[in-house]
Amino acid sequence: MIVQATIGCSWNKCAFCEMYTSKKFKVRPFEDVQKDIKNLVGLYSGCRRVFIADGNAFMLSASKLMSLLKEINIHFPNLQRISSYALPKDILQKSPEELKLLRREGLKLLYVGIETGSDKLLQLVNKGETYDTILQGISMAHEASIDTSIMILNGLGGAKYSHQHALKSAQIISELNPKYLSTLTLSMPFGQQHFETRFKGEYIQQTWKELFEELHLFIENLKVDRVIYRSNHVSNMLALAGILNKDQDHLLRNLEYAIKEVPANLKPEPRQNL
Repeated sequence: MIVQATIGCSWNKCAFCEMYTSKKFKVRPFEDVQKDIKNLVGLYSGCRRVFIADGNAFMLSASKLMSLLKEINIHFPNLQRISSYALPKDILQKSPEELKLLRREGLKLLYVGIETGSDKLLQLVNKGETYDTILQGISMAHEASIDTSIMILNGLGGAKYSHQHALKSAQIISELNPKYLSTLTLSMPFGQQHFETRFKGEYIQQTWKELFEELHLFIENLKVDRVIYRSNHVSNMLALAGILNKDQDHLLRNLEYAIKEVPANLKPEPRQNL
């Protein structure tokens, strides 16, 4: 069940993201959200999972989040999990004690699109984060027993930044060891030229072969334990799934086969509404 606490994304400046560009960010009045929750009871009486939307609802203050979590729990007492998108810098705005209180109220999972571990690339795509803020923010969530699902964006820097993107992303994931990890492929719904106007450097689009090679470099350098990995988003040509590090060799073999078989000059096509 989705509870719409905010509209859009409070940052909304990332070069690669068009998801919320048509929306002006706002926080919905608590009374309106409260009415939504009450109205949803009849439709989702057996609901076990709730997602607090929109782009990064975790920007709300700890006190506002606490009120929202309490309201959800009153009407849905049998929940297994409440989750939300979050930016690392929004996690850092909460104290360790506040994060622990949110966890006790059922907030068990944060979805965090860090996209890359490369400081250079984070700057080029205007992410508003650094390696250190990502590491500190997500580590704080983990210390409060809040799990994270981290997303890396394959192809984010194009051919020029591919090597550092793969290695620095593997480095930060290895340090964080999240519960969940997923990789998506950069999509340019309005075309490459539009993306290049937002990207603050030289962007050279990769072929699928090069994207698979980048993903292979990323996975082979991961040093993690029992991380649930999925790469089955619609943006990906090759669906991958496994437990890292147990299935690391199997995933690498699948990628090696794809590198060998994919046409050398085949490039991703723009995709709409991802």
